[in-house]
Amino acid sequence: MTPADEHRAVAGTFGDRVRGVGAGDHRGWDAATPVPDWRARDVVRHLVEWFPPFLADGTDLRLALGPPVDDDPVGAWEHHAAAVQAVLDDPANDEVTFAHPRLPQMPLPQAIAQFYTNDVFLHTWDLARATGQDDRLDEERCRAMLTGMEPMDEMLRQSGQYGPRVPVADDASWQDRLVGFIGRDPQWSA
Repeated sequence: MTPADEHRAVAGTFGDRVRGVGAGDHRGWDAATPVPDWRARDVVRHLVEWFPPFLADGTDLRLALGPPVDDDPVGAWEHHAAAVQAVLDDPANDEVTFAHPRLPQMPLPQAIAQFYTNDVFLHTWDLARATGQDDRLDEERCRAMLTGMEPMDEMLRQSGQYGPRVPVADDASWQDRLVGFIGRDPQWSA
């Protein structure tokens, strides 16, 4: 898949979970999540708020602000996801170099896929688990991500972006292995 197709699929699944908050389960946007001190709305807030400055630090591109997450988490996500998709769908951006001051230079679509789309994928589990929705992730993508991240274990832990690895059984699914790797308990429940 191209980075645009990949984002469309991953952001679409996350969007389904966003729109499903509260359906059949009334914990809603204030539900606790597997991320300590975060509520369901904070998962959306994280994705909507960290990426625009990251993009701006590495390119001349600026994303327009959408509705505030506290007022309209669904609208905030949909606006944001559409803006990121527009960047990826624009053929002119295929040739843009992402030159973030703390990362190696790379093509913009690759940077979005590697740093942002992967983050959306991982946080899909957090939001789904917090709000009682289907939390199954694509096993092949879980395998590929874990295989790519494991060699960078020490660096990722030092970044502060992941908690201590949670041990899982040797025969655990790729999803449970990945979730444990990033510091989440695959058995977590609200």
